[in-house]
Amino acid sequence: MGYNDFGYTIWGRDWVRLAEPIRQTRPEPLLPRARSIARNNGVQATIEGRTVRATIHRGNEASVIYLEVAPLSRAAITAIGEVIPDTAVLTDDMHRALGAANIAIAPVLAGTDCSCKARTLRCVHVLATFYDMARRVDENPVLALEIQGYFQAAQEDSPAPVEAPRWVPLNSFDPANYFDVAPA
Repeated sequence: MGYNDFGYTIWGRDWVRLAEPIRQTRPEPLLPRARSIARNNGVQATIEGRTVRATIHRGNEASVIYLEVAPLSRAAITAIGEVIPDTAVLTDDMHRALGAANIAIAPVLAGTDCSCKARTLRCVHVLATFYDMARRVDENPVLALEIQGYFQAAQEDSPAPVEAPRWVPLNSFDPANYFDVAPA
């Protein structure tokens, strides 16, 4: 990589790989423009849970981008917790340790959508959003796990008691448990 604007940490490089897959055999002509959009702060993104909603305004056109990241599996969450007990600060060495333990933590997209007229899965706006996410993850590597649902799943496993619901839907009861049915 001749440039180092995006993916200067291993955590951010996972997002750059979404835009620049290693298995790609020919150059992608949209990448320089996508990098330029992201480098010049052209992507306004908000992250909510496992979704990224972004807008890109260029001239008189505006595009809305939606990325949904697949959640980590329960096995991966458990394995990450064993390899990295404290996820407050993530380093490149921790990423390498996860790779050595064969734990895949690169983001996997569950869905992408862009409102532009290109109507492709890899339009310039989606690619620019990948680069913007790489920049954000470079600045805060914890975001790499957060966007995949790692911390939300850890909270669901907390030992805090869960309050029983006050009401139970009637269709959840099995009548055979409550009534004696005599054979006819």
